[in-house]
Amino acid sequence: MSRFRDELWQVVEGVYAEILAHPFLTGLTDGTLPREVFRYFVVQETHFLPDYARALAACGVKAADPAAVQRFAGDAARTVEVEHSLHVELLAAFGMDEGDARGEGAAPTTVGYGSYLLRACHLGTFPEALGAIVPCYWIYARVGEELLKQSSPDPLYAWWIETYGNEPYQETVAGVLDLLDEVAATLPEADRAKLCEHALTTARYEWLFWDAAWRRESWPV
Repeated sequence: MSRFRDELWQVVEGVYAEILAHPFLTGLTDGTLPREVFRYFVVQETHFLPDYARALAACGVKAADPAAVQRFAGDAARTVEVEHSLHVELLAAFGMDEGDARGEGAAPTTVGYGSYLLRACHLGTFPEALGAIVPCYWIYARVGEELLKQSSPDPLYAWWIETYGNEPYQETVAGVLDLLDEVAATLPEADRAKLCEHALTTARYEWLFWDAAWRRESWPV
């Protein structure tokens, strides 16, 4: 039986292939990624994650099914608690705390991605919000799963890879994809197309986020 997730993956898989081939990720697995590039990434994640948690909460507000409300409210809380703790530890590895990270400011891609997510989740329908947030879940799960096959000779990078490649995270994403299939099954074609459009945009932002770290992007003016 055909699943909507398979249709959606066809939309984003070209972007995912570019993500896997990006020197940021190949450098993670072979250990050659400059530490300063990874530090930049962690700092920008510290700025991005609160907006992602807000987007998850907004998506849950739009859901009609109480189970979906509970799922996204819970995931929003876990993003704040679990991923926040992860990034506190990663920052500490660079002798930094959250105050230091906030002092460096959010880069253009970080602001753009977070703003797009919040706009889609606050102003769009529940399926549109779902389309916007799914790539962050799904691409990280796919990246973690793929990179875990190789891991990394760098213990810090290996730890990061394990976080997203491990079974609990994969199970979380599987639950979101089950919900995606369920929601899409009753959608008119035009609404499915809008969902896919949002997903493609945020998948592209995922590539941009890693590329911005690789370039250590800054505001040009």
